[in-house]
Amino acid sequence: MIIRKRLAAGVCGLLAALAVGLLPGSAVADEPDARPSPKVELVLDVSGSMRARDIDGQSRMSAAKQAFNEVLDAVPHEVQLGIRTLGANYPGEDRKRGCKDTKRLYPVGPLDRTEAKTAVATLAPTGWTPIGPALLGAADDLKGGDATRRIVLITDGEDTCAPLDPCQVARDIASRGIHLTVDTLGLLPNAKTRNQLSCIAEATGGTYTSVQHTGELRDRVHQLVDRAARPVVTPVATKGAAQCDGAPKLTPGLYSDRETFGEHRWYRVDVRPGQELRASVSVAADRAVNNDYGVLLQASTAHGREIVRGAEAGSGRTDVISSGLRYPKAPADAADDDEDGKPTAETVCLQVSNSFSAPASVKTAPGLPVELAVDLVDAPHDAADTAAFGLGRGWWLLAALVLTGLVAGLLWGWISRWRISVWRTN
Repeated sequence: MIIRKRLAAGVCGLLAALAVGLLPGSAVADEPDARPSPKVELVLDVSGSMRARDIDGQSRMSAAKQAFNEVLDAVPHEVQLGIRTLGANYPGEDRKRGCKDTKRLYPVGPLDRTEAKTAVATLAPTGWTPIGPALLGAADDLKGGDATRRIVLITDGEDTCAPLDPCQVARDIASRGIHLTVDTLGLLPNAKTRNQLSCIAEATGGTYTSVQHTGELRDRVHQLVDRAARPVVTPVATKGAAQCDGAPKLTPGLYSDRETFGEHRWYRVDVRPGQELRASVSVAADRAVNNDYGVLLQASTAHGREIVRGAEAGSGRTDVISSGLRYPKAPADAADDDEDGKPTAETVCLQVSNSFSAPASVKTAPGLPVELAVDLVDAPHDAADTAAFGLGRGWWLLAALVLTGLVAGLLWGWISRWRISVWRTN
């Protein structure tokens, strides 16, 4: 009996140990997440126009508060969230004071839902609409660290504090290379508001949404906050050079830069024998530009000999134009290896050029957003692989069809001659 009890205890202990060993690491011990917490700041318009009662039978301000309360309940725990207001404090007519009326209502950090809701409940429609200063303030609130950053701007009208153009402010923020995205939501917007908010969003790679109902506002803000918690690959900021010598050396990855109208910028990539360089570039028109433009991506040797190029042209129908190229480098002999036994790499110079132009009234600084993707993969083993000719395996099919047609033609001709010969004989 004692032996049986000990055996049963041993088996139970073994099963328990196996169960613990098979459990996920998070079930055994809570390990801290190495990825920095994403940061989001909600920027809310509290100007006098938010008193209008035209959203689901309530004022725009009430609809915004209701949506905020529901969003705050659903914010992912890993998101650091803050709230900033514009037009919430100064009710007077002094333009200079009204255009400085932006304030951090709740600091960016771990969210205390009760405290944040209490702060939102105190808001009342008051003053002006200084969107530009509010964006600058929000960018300062989010600065620091390597986490993804997102501003969600909710307003019912265009900026009233020109000449500080909020669209230009968004471009300046984007040119800092801090990868801060601005998403905009317009409450029952008119055409001017739509154009301005769309421009702000496009300048930073964000989105614009027109909102007509409280539910739409709640769902969209929640979606954007949730998106910050699940970010996509963030491009690495770089700066191309005026020539290949001294250009930044890129490894496989995604990069962002800025390029003025008609500019040429250079980058370098080391390609080893047996590798294939794949590169693509996209240039965005984040402001009004003239029709008919293009982008060129050219690969050349360090001595200036062109290897391959990719080019694309546009006619004003799209805000982004892209092109790409592929360069396979044949394997080398062992005699060409370096001291470490690795094949000696070739420096390939990548040139990105654009032919954008704009009316004289459009500011050219900062430059247009550029996104460059670089990848190195194994090159085809056989340099004569038919896929390298551009039609892929379709060459084999084409050759088979030609051969079949030739044989069929000869056979039909022989049969026709034989039938004519028989007919004449009879």
